[in-house]
Amino acid sequence: MPSFLEAGQAPLNRNASVAATELIRAAIVEGRLQPGQRLKEEELARELGISRTPVREALLFLQAEGLVESEPNRGATVRAYATAEIEDMYELRALLEGHAAHRAATRISEGDLGRLRESNERFGKLRAADDVLDLVRENLVFHNTVLEAAGSERLASMVRKVIELPLVYKSFYWYSPEQKLISDHYHRELTRALEARDAERAELIMKEHVFEARDFLIAKLRESAD
Repeated sequence: MPSFLEAGQAPLNRNASVAATELIRAAIVEGRLQPGQRLKEEELARELGISRTPVREALLFLQAEGLVESEPNRGATVRAYATAEIEDMYELRALLEGHAAHRAATRISEGDLGRLRESNERFGKLRAADDVLDLVRENLVFHNTVLEAAGSERLASMVRKVIELPLVYKSFYWYSPEQKLISDHYHRELTRALEARDAERAELIMKEHVFEARDFLIAKLRESAD
């Protein structure tokens, strides 16, 4: 298995299943570990510089989150999703994130608005062809800031379980300059709605943004299946 750690990232120097979980989760969400890829405990432990026990615990935790699956005689793999499952998850994501945007519009602070504007500027400067990983991260920064502004930890937890599934980062495998501009547009429009404290418009824009991402991903999945 090729290295999933980022360039220059040192292996763990302590026996910590929590740290292993965070590193493996990040690698899955950001696409360095891809759907269907086998996750061998021995190789992961060697790369992280720890024993197999915390790696095994990390994989069990990620399995409970839905990021990893385990099958007899095959072991653990990064979970892949069928098209119908992806459509269902995006429906749920639109409802939850739409509600989060509605709540955020009535609660958002100037500090959070500033973070959204800064995220928009960083996102706008990234290139679809060269900065895929940074696009994934900046997209999560933007959406997580809206979630935090909504002021509901329960809602945030529910939304993150949907956002952090592989169905989200897979869309970046086919990220075109046009698609990047569309996302940039939605982020800026949503920021304006939140600045205006327009809860109804913020909810509508967020739902449109999520459904546009869903339609793009589903189309690409069907293309690759032909």
